[in-house]
Amino acid sequence: MPEIRNYTLNFGPQHPSAHGVLRLVLEMDGEVIERSDPHVGLLHRGTEKLAETKPYNQNIPYMDRLDYVSMMQNEHAYVLAVEKLLGIEAPERAQYIRTMFDEITRILNHMMWLGTHALDIGAMTVFLYCFREREDLMDCYEAVSGARMHAAYYRVGGVYRDLPDEMPRFAASDLKRDKSELDRLNGNRQGSLLDFIEDFTDRFPGCVDEYEILLTENRIWKQRTVGIGVVTADRAKALGFTGPMLRGSGVEWDLRKKQPYAAYDKIDFDIPVGLNGDCYDRYLVRIEEMRQSNHIIRQCVDWLRKNPGPVMVENHKIAPPKRAAMKSDMEGLIHHFKLFSEGYCTPPGEVYAAVEASKGEFGVYIISDGANKPYRLKLRAPGFAHLMAMDEMAKGHMLADVVALIGTMDVVFGEIDR
Repeated sequence: MPEIRNYTLNFGPQHPSAHGVLRLVLEMDGEVIERSDPHVGLLHRGTEKLAETKPYNQNIPYMDRLDYVSMMQNEHAYVLAVEKLLGIEAPERAQYIRTMFDEITRILNHMMWLGTHALDIGAMTVFLYCFREREDLMDCYEAVSGARMHAAYYRVGGVYRDLPDEMPRFAASDLKRDKSELDRLNGNRQGSLLDFIEDFTDRFPGCVDEYEILLTENRIWKQRTVGIGVVTADRAKALGFTGPMLRGSGVEWDLRKKQPYAAYDKIDFDIPVGLNGDCYDRYLVRIEEMRQSNHIIRQCVDWLRKNPGPVMVENHKIAPPKRAAMKSDMEGLIHHFKLFSEGYCTPPGEVYAAVEASKGEFGVYIISDGANKPYRLKLRAPGFAHLMAMDEMAKGHMLADVVALIGTMDVVFGEIDR
C-alpha cells in the first residue's frame, strides 16, 4: 500500500480575494484543510519607519495608502493622535465634516468588500452594482480634495477646506454623449456637494435592497457562507477581533458608541450585531452598517446646512494662514514658510488614538521627543489580528471555503504588511 500523507499547498501569493499579496501555506488532507499558515510581509513598505523621518503633516498621505479602501478613516486616527499630543481640538463644523466623510468611507469600503467577496464566491452582478454607487462617492472625495482615492483631506486642527458650493459636472466629450444623456448625468449635480450627497442618501437604501435581493436569500450564497468560519463571542474577543468580525459574533462593541470621537455622540444610529459568528452573519452586519452609515450621513448633511463656521483652528503655528494673508502680510508669509518647510513641534509624551474604521479598530500610537516628527509611530491594523485567526477558522473546511474566509475578513494588505 502506498503511504497516504498530507499534501502541502501554496495558496497565493497573488489571489483576488486578498487585496494585496497573501501567501497561505495550506496542509491538506485530500480537500480538507488541516492547517493554514499565513505568510505576511510581501507588501512591506516600511510606513512606520518612513513616518519617523517626516514632519507630522507630511505623514498624512501615508495613512491613505495603508488600508487603501478606508482612506479618510486612517487619516482621522492619525490627526486625532497628533491633536491629542498638541492639546487642541478641531472646530465643530470640521468634526461633523469628518464624521460625514468617515461614514462615506465606510460605505465605500463595504461596497468594495461586498462586490469582491461576491465575485470570489461566484456572483458577478453584485460587483457591477456596487461599483456603480462607489463611483458617486468617489466623486465626493474628488470634490473636496482633488483626488479620487488618496485624499489627504483631514488636517491636524480640522480639514483642508470647507465643502464646495458647486459639484463638478460631466462635460461634453468625444464619447458622442448627446445633450439628453449629458442632462441625465448632471441631473443631481446642479447644486452644492451637500445637495449631491443628500440626493445619494435618498437613493442608496434602494440600492442596498438590490444587493440583498441578489444575495440574502440566494441559496448558493447561503450554502457558501452559512456555518463557514464560525467564531464564538468569547473566542472573537480572545483573538483580538474588532469591527464587523467581532460584532458578527454577537459582541456589541463599537468605538463610535463606547468611546465617541468627532460628532458621533451627537448623532443617532444603531450597532448591528450578529448571532452565529459565521460568514453569513458578518455579511448581514456589514449590509446593515451601510444603512446605518447612510442614516448618519443624512444627519450630518442637515447639520452642516444650518451651521456655517470655521473648519480649521486659527493657530497659525499649526494651520497655514489664508492665501490672501500669506501674500500681503509678512508675518503670514513667515508662518506659511515655517509650517511647510519644517512643520511644528509637539510636546514630549506618548499618545494612542483609535477610530472605528470599516474593518475594525484602527489605532495610531505616537511617541514624541519634542521634535517636529514622531520619535516612534506604531499602527494598530485591524486586519492583522483577523488574519491570525486564519488557521483556527479554516481547520476542517474545504479548500474552496478559504476564499470565503479571506473575503469575510475583508483584509487589505497595505495596513497588514505596512
